[in-house]
Amino acid sequence: MKRYFSIMASTILAIMITLTFVVSAAPINIKLATTTSTENSGLLGALLPPFEEKYNIKVEVIAVGTGAAIKLGENGDVDVVLVHARAAEDKMVEDGYGVNRRDVMHNDFIIVGPEDDPAGIKDEKDAALALTKIANSEKETFFVSRGDNSGTHIKELELWQSAGMEPKGEWYLEIGQGMEAALLVANERQGYVLSDRGTYLATRDKIKLVILSEGDPRLFNPYGIIAVNPAVHPHVKYMEAMQLIAWMTSIEGQKIVGEFKKHDEVLFFPDAIK
Repeated sequence: MKRYFSIMASTILAIMITLTFVVSAAPINIKLATTTSTENSGLLGALLPPFEEKYNIKVEVIAVGTGAAIKLGENGDVDVVLVHARAAEDKMVEDGYGVNRRDVMHNDFIIVGPEDDPAGIKDEKDAALALTKIANSEKETFFVSRGDNSGTHIKELELWQSAGMEPKGEWYLEIGQGMEAALLVANERQGYVLSDRGTYLATRDKIKLVILSEGDPRLFNPYGIIAVNPAVHPHVKYMEAMQLIAWMTSIEGQKIVGEFKKHDEVLFFPDAIK
């Protein structure tokens, strides 16, 4: 009888150890709200799998405009935010919704359009002047705006403001969609669009638009990552969010960022580690 109970105890202990291992092996899930550019470009497809494997943390990506991504963070609907609108990022932190913002990377914005360039903006270094030429063109032209309060849309509005213009009319198409969609609409209408370089390069095989205006310092496009504040939303997975931030700004993560290419061109340049 003692031997029977000993065997039973050993069996129960083995089951408990197995169950403990199974539970501990189950990945922790966190939510990342980010811009469509990081998703459309394919960068997250290169950057997240090594992190998930190394730390046993599964990242659910919600790709929306920067404004919507920050709103998800402020509402506590995600654990971490990766976006590209510095003023909005700083406000999220100042308002107490985000903590521990870190620089991750940068690229730049470009104005692309049809190769025949009816507005004549080719090689125009002043982005605001390029937009002015598009708006005032005597030839039929279209400008496609994301119109979604994304980082790209915010930058576009800043440029129109610099040009002293309020764009409106049949030539100005607000679509309320992401960057790849905007590029595809511009391609279909043979219009102009402001794009981040990464998404343009990732989408170039699908479109015939060419880069016409680039190099204006105002087109600099930095990305930052922010943890949602657990003091405001206690349910968020703060520790796991900080692990993701640490990964993206680590030597290994920054190496992946800096080596990620499309058409033999680097899409993003790491900022956390020079």
